Amino acid sequence: MALISKKKIPFKIGNSLRKYLSKCGRERELPLQYADLLRFDNSFPLLDKNGNDTLWESVTYAQNEMQDIYENLKIIYADLKTDGDASVIEHLVVDRVDICTYANTSPFRVRIINLVNDNYDYFYIKNADASRIYGLELEHLLSPNIVSYLTNQQTLVEEHIIGIPGDIFMQHHLNDFRLNPIRLAKEFVKFNERCFARLLGDMHSSNFVILTTPDFEDFHYRIRAIDFDQQCYEGSKSVYMPQYFKQNNAIIEMGMKYMTSESVRQYQKEERALIAHRIQSEKLRLKDLMKVLKHDQIYLPENLIQLKNELNEHHHSKAFNKCQSMGEVLDLHLQLIVD
Repeated sequence: MALISKKKIPFKIGNSLRKYLSKCGRERELPLQYADLLRFDNSFPLLDKNGNDTLWESVTYAQNEMQDIYENLKIIYADLKTDGDASVIEHLVVDRVDICTYANTSPFRVRIINLVNDNYDYFYIKNADASRIYGLELEHLLSPNIVSYLTNQQTLVEEHIIGIPGDIFMQHHLNDFRLNPIRLAKEFVKFNERCFARLLGDMHSSNFVILTTPDFEDFHYRIRAIDFDQQCYEGSKSVYMPQYFKQNNAIIEMGMKYMTSESVRQYQKEERALIAHRIQSEKLRLKDLMKVLKHDQIYLPENLIQLKNELNEHHHSKAFNKCQSMGEVLDLHLQLIVD
């Protein structure tokens, strides 16, 4: 079973990471910072359609500030979605701003509505954490998913990742007669492999979503991480493997029922081959990122020692003894995984 050792420590964006983000077009001048949204003067619980508390709170701002705040939020949305094309915000309105009261970083979620067709979208504004930014960037480079996010000073803006939260999916959809358990279990194996390969931790069922896409004669599933705070931070190897979280047991048991050990190994090899291809395709950008990560202190020294020992045992190697940082550990681990 995977256990998180202690509360995650946030890390500020260093100069080298900032330069990397600027080079890749992630760092932008934004008209609003995370701290500006903290100036709300009232809040009230946000309930779901069944009247249950979502643990989010909707916030309101003073009348003399609200118009400017909402207009700046629309500009940020245009920066995130259309590279700053302001023409797209003409028919947009900010419907609601929510704050997550149970999360360590208290992120804000902004609901945007298009008045032309009543379609809505969300995006998030958060206190920037270097660990999370490395996680987002590695997701963009090494997973099948494209990730949109922006940074400015100590503010992080993220797109909304669509999907059914894993815990909700397990509660309400595993008994659906249309469910293809083999395909879902296969995707979980591949998701587990992606997380372990890039050392993304804490992927219990509340931290990933499941997308279901109709195929011409069945359904296809994609599991996507939505929380990236535990990137290269924990010392326990099992924290980086979703298969060891008890919250994921329903899908794990499904895999044990419908798949053989041979098929599991086949899917692991398939995902490693895809990761190797992505490494080759993004080798220049990944090289720049790893150069920064190798010199960034986004971990506790005792976690580094523990992870080196556990990965030495996992890979039947002593090569990790030479690693001086989590970035070096990740670089070597990726090499051994894809080899």
